[in-house]
Amino acid sequence: MNDIRLIVTDMDGTFLNSKHEVSPEFPEIYEELKKRNILFVPASGRQMMGITKYFGDIEDEMAFIAENGGYLIYKNQELFADKLEEKYVEEIIKAIRGISGATVVISGKKRAYYETENEDFIKYVSQFYTGNQKMDDLTKPLDDSIFKIAVYHSEGSEEHLYPVLKQFEKYNLEVVVSGKHWLDIMNKDINKGNAVEKLQKTLNISREQTMVFGDYMNDIEMLRKAEYSYAMENAHPSVKEAAKFEALSNNSFGVLNIIKNYLNIN
Repeated sequence: MNDIRLIVTDMDGTFLNSKHEVSPEFPEIYEELKKRNILFVPASGRQMMGITKYFGDIEDEMAFIAENGGYLIYKNQELFADKLEEKYVEEIIKAIRGISGATVVISGKKRAYYETENEDFIKYVSQFYTGNQKMDDLTKPLDDSIFKIAVYHSEGSEEHLYPVLKQFEKYNLEVVVSGKHWLDIMNKDINKGNAVEKLQKTLNISREQTMVFGDYMNDIEMLRKAEYSYAMENAHPSVKEAAKFEALSNNSFGVLNIIKNYLNIN
């Protein structure tokens, strides 16, 4: 195996267990990565604050890929920030309202916005989005930069959301199933893979020096940017097909298991 300089991991379903917890082993492993000059990078469909909250005091040493690649920072410096054109938002929101069981969240740079009054959903989504704000009508312009429109369906995004919302690809938008219950709509070419490539170029790190972990379709592009690409045991079949290797499930903290093996630590 080549000398790894960059390790990028998805968060939900990959690095975090099903209770959205970080392994208690992570601080020790992170210190070993730091000694060896290996950059550890979380990459998620979450907003930035929903990722950085897990890393406390080491946040300013790290890079983070948020909003499925729409927002990239390194050592607290913004390297890239996308903005979804508002002219499509009204039509998309109206289409989502027509899908029975669908709930929408607009993810902005300042905060996330929703229309629903369902307290259970608001509590659930607060695990992923912070600084949430209830709005009466999401078709009205927001005083914020919009990264993406995220849509939730309790019975499955691939079956109930994608068939209806894929039509918006006609506007040169990215419509991607980002989890069992989530679908994201972003600008074309916004994905975790392009964000990983931006980071590689900024830091002069090659594909051969990169290790990546993922579990869902929004991770496929970034798996292709790494020589050492791992699908989780619990990953979607299309992700396993895209990856070169497989890691133990997120509930077995498979990401750290692979990293420990690479570092040759028990």
